[in-house]
Amino acid sequence: MKLKYRPEDFVVRESWRIEDAPGGGYHVYLMDKQKLSTFQAVERICARASLPRSAVSFCGLKDKQGRTEQLVAIKGSEIQLQEPDLRLRKVGETDRPLSARNTTSNRFAVTVRDLSPAEVDRLPESIAEVRRLGVVDYFDSQRFGHLKHGQGFLAKDLLAGKWEHALHNLLAKPSPLDRTDDAKVKAFWRDHWGDWGARCPFPGVARYAGILRRLQTDPEDFRGAVLSIEPRERALIVFTYQSFLWNEGVKLLLLDAIGRAPLCQIPYQAGALLFPRDAPAALLPLLRRGTFPLLAPETPLPDGPIGRAITTVLQREKLALSSLRIPGTPLFFRHEERPIAVFPDKLVVGKAERDEHFPGRLRVNLAFTLPPGAYATLVVRRLLWYAIPESPEARAEGPRRRELPRRPPPTPEERRARGFLAKKRARRAARLAKSAQ
Repeated sequence: MKLKYRPEDFVVRESWRIEDAPGGGYHVYLMDKQKLSTFQAVERICARASLPRSAVSFCGLKDKQGRTEQLVAIKGSEIQLQEPDLRLRKVGETDRPLSARNTTSNRFAVTVRDLSPAEVDRLPESIAEVRRLGVVDYFDSQRFGHLKHGQGFLAKDLLAGKWEHALHNLLAKPSPLDRTDDAKVKAFWRDHWGDWGARCPFPGVARYAGILRRLQTDPEDFRGAVLSIEPRERALIVFTYQSFLWNEGVKLLLLDAIGRAPLCQIPYQAGALLFPRDAPAALLPLLRRGTFPLLAPETPLPDGPIGRAITTVLQREKLALSSLRIPGTPLFFRHEERPIAVFPDKLVVGKAERDEHFPGRLRVNLAFTLPPGAYATLVVRRLLWYAIPESPEARAEGPRRRELPRRPPPTPEERRARGFLAKKRARRAARLAKSAQ
């Protein structure tokens, strides 16, 4: 199975509502981007218009790998931006910044490639399972970019008071998987750690200007340097770890409530995710209406399966609810109830067709609507879980013949990085499997 093989294979359009207020000071644009994260797109807008990042607001983060449409609001004067991978079209004016409250839903159009006839034949069965049981509302790999690039959970360092260690992981730990200027910036500061007067020659250094100004003023103020990170990115550091705790807690809840047998396993950046393929009728209300908390100091600890799952995940991380705080900072673990499962609306599956990029294979078009915050990649991977190369069933089929030329071989650094990440995922998956027995 190939997902996001081309940008046009993964399209998302945001549905939104705004209160139009001509002259309100915020110009609202429909932003069309591809192969750019929301933060990268905002950085480019700010660079082109000489604006601070705080002048641009948006409803939510959209995937880098694909083509997405979403709203942005720019405080101040109007701007024009029409570039091959980033376009703005004005749709109105309002009197306040945009937030997640402005998004009503997201509509996805996804092309899944490199499927065998047998894998396509199994799709109706999976669709029936998803319509009955939904898709567990996990946070997918996109949320865990710091893990992909070997930086770990920065919030965990901050909870332990390791401010310099967290900053070093953020600023001075280049990823062998990253070929952008950002990796060059990180390599520079790795080699010049503590020499804050050094001049980094790479363009990507501008995004760390606040951190470097703080360290140039006080070379030992690592806490202040972390707190100088742009507020939305700073909040994401905390939310990433909170998302991991949610994923781990819900997996424990499912194992407690259903058992291991009816669950299928899908690998992701932080280990493996578990999804029910069957469940007793008595459990359907939990899947259709139940919630699990994003953990924070004020999170209640109920009796029963949810309380047991919360207690176990905190014990594994050597934490307590009361310790989920970073005193004296604007970094907060906020309690929020998140639905345990989502049910894709208006799910449409196209007829399988010959895949023009993979001779002898098939492609299928999917379309569906999800509420804000849910991951389309998880819906697709849940529907075709048996076709994911890392899944047990796909491995049982053996290697597949490829008739297309292979991509250039990886460099030694890439091979070492991939081997390290593969071993790390394997160890985590083994621990999860052992805990599920």
